[in-house]
Amino acid sequence: MVATLCPTMSAFDFHNQLLELHAERALANETGVANIASYMADLERDIARSHAAFIGAAVTEIASFRAQLSGPNLG
Repeated sequence: MVATLCPTMSAFDFHNQLLELHAERALANETGVANIASYMADLERDIARSHAAFIGAAVTEIASFRAQLSGPNLG
């Protein structure tokens, strides 16, 4: 599975994508596919990218909600 970065994805979407990638890694370990180094390297890279996108989206959403509640942070 290739992690797709889309600006319209929410933190929830990225979290679900991350869970799917972790499930894919678990399946690879159970079925022996984890022995294919190039596959696992790609999968680990996808997991790292999805994790970073999830964190970025979550922080952005928190900041946006905070600004909606109390206005922009000035100073």
